[in-house]
Amino acid sequence: MFDNLSDKLEKAFKNLKGEGRITEVNVATTMKEIRRALLDADVNFKIAKEFTDKVKEKAMGQDVLKSIQPGQLLTKIMHEELTLLMGGHSSDLNLKASPSIVLIAGLQGSGKTTFTGKLANMLKGKGMKVLLVAGDVYRPAAIDQLKVLASQVEVDVYTEDNVKDPVGIAERALKKAKEDGYKVMIVDTAGRLAVDEVMMNEVASLKQRLNPHEILFVVDSMTGQDAVNTAKAFNDRLNYDGVVLTKLDGDARGGAALTISYTVGKPIKYISTGEKMQAIDQFHPDRMAHRILGMGDVISLVERAQMQFDADEAAKLNKKISANKFDFEDFRNQIAQIKKMGNIKDLLAMIPGVGKAIKDMDIDDDAFKHIEAIIGSMTPQERKDPDIINGSRRKRIADGSGTDIQQVNQLLKQFNDMRKVMRQMNDMRKGGMKLPFGR
Repeated sequence: MFDNLSDKLEKAFKNLKGEGRITEVNVATTMKEIRRALLDADVNFKIAKEFTDKVKEKAMGQDVLKSIQPGQLLTKIMHEELTLLMGGHSSDLNLKASPSIVLIAGLQGSGKTTFTGKLANMLKGKGMKVLLVAGDVYRPAAIDQLKVLASQVEVDVYTEDNVKDPVGIAERALKKAKEDGYKVMIVDTAGRLAVDEVMMNEVASLKQRLNPHEILFVVDSMTGQDAVNTAKAFNDRLNYDGVVLTKLDGDARGGAALTISYTVGKPIKYISTGEKMQAIDQFHPDRMAHRILGMGDVISLVERAQMQFDADEAAKLNKKISANKFDFEDFRNQIAQIKKMGNIKDLLAMIPGVGKAIKDMDIDDDAFKHIEAIIGSMTPQERKDPDIINGSRRKRIADGSGTDIQQVNQLLKQFNDMRKVMRQMNDMRKGGMKLPFGR
């Protein structure tokens, strides 16, 4: 989403390259370019001007240290101000009560129901017993959609067929949640194509009767400034606790993500990309500022990985690597774990420097498909001991996987190279040499 903005900000910083000091002339030129970049990203003119005025005020007159260049100093100031613009700090859900009630609100098509499933999956991964409540009784297939999502993430869902009373449904669901010991109850509510009085009255009634611990407003980030205006209208009526930005993997300009928290005065709590149930992250303004400035977001990448990788399985895998017994079965399991983490291109974009390199590339989520097909065509013995795969076996594997011998040979070579690196790291560890990244 922020690729275009990132490119334009990078070009703006080039105005300061080669300068030994930030001056009123060179910073004014840069601020003009940054303001234009923000406006192109669908940021409100008043907010764009206020933002660049603050950056200019901080930058003016600061002597540049010998170890850095003016562009680097301005990048630091930009990071600080972008972080503040997007809320300043992350915000957790209030889940101290049992059950804690989370009410999901927003317009139709914003991704409420999908987000409900994602949030349930995330909370379940933290050891919480979650109950979903189908409160959208108007949209065709809304209840069925929630049932499917609940089945995917293996949580319970409360529904009532042919009942058009969302408040009554939610109250009866709450009774069940209390009786059956659920930690969190998430209520998916109905949306409309636009803000209207009927929808507002209904969601206001749900708030009054349920007294939820959290009200989250879900907004489609691809709707730009319209999303900001809708968020304000909902907040005036509901006084919700936080915002959820969906569809951040789209090609919108990003103005809503940058300014919604500043405009409404409420934190962005979660961001969502794609349809996979794992594609949800807690929102951290400082990390998003890093991504906008092309610095990546390794911390969020690691956190997503930690959600998918079981500690016991990781210990077993580490043992196999130490004994040089890592095989194709282990490799296939690791691919399956990576695929659960979300959109491949989105994951790669979190690595510093990679996002810009791949922005114009069409990276299919089935990028591992041919590798899985090749491994699947191997016998259990071949997966366990790849060294036995001779020429005739390679031909059989290629024919069985719908690939060619060259692709099979390439995978075997890459796998052997990977095992060599693992063996070298293992030898370094045994020799007491300190490895990168701590271990």
